Amino acid sequence: LQKILILLQVTLSVVVGKILMILFPNAMKKYILKLGEKSRMNKNPKFSYENWGPTFFSFKYLLFVLKVKWKRLEDEAFEGHPAPNTPVVTLSGEVRHLLDFMGDNRPLILNFGSCT
Repeated sequence: LQKILILLQVTLSVVVGKILMILFPNAMKKYILKLGEKSRMNKNPKFSYENWGPTFFSFKYLLFVLKVKWKRLEDEAFEGHPAPNTPVVTLSGEVRHLLDFMGDNRPLILNFGSCT
C-alpha cells in the first residue's frame, strides 16, 4: 500500500512538474536552480544547468525517485522492532548487507564519521 501511494505521489509530481516546465520554462528554471543551491549542484562551473536541469521531471527521474523512496521504506527503524538490513558497500566495492557483519556472540557497533 505504501509503495502504491508513493507511486501515485511521485507520478503526479513528475507530471505536474513536466507540464509546468513546458508552460513556464523560465520560472521552472529558476525553481530548479534554487533546488540546485540546496544540493550545491550549481556551484560546479563544469556542471551547468543545461547538463542536469532538463532531466528533472523526465521518465528516468521518475524511476530514480521511486527507487530511492521505495528503498527508504526498507530502511526505517522503529524502537522495539528488528533493525533494517540496509545494503552497504565495502571499501573494496562489494555490496553487502549491514547484518552480514554481525557475529554470533558480539554486538554490531556502527561508528559514523567523516574525513575532511
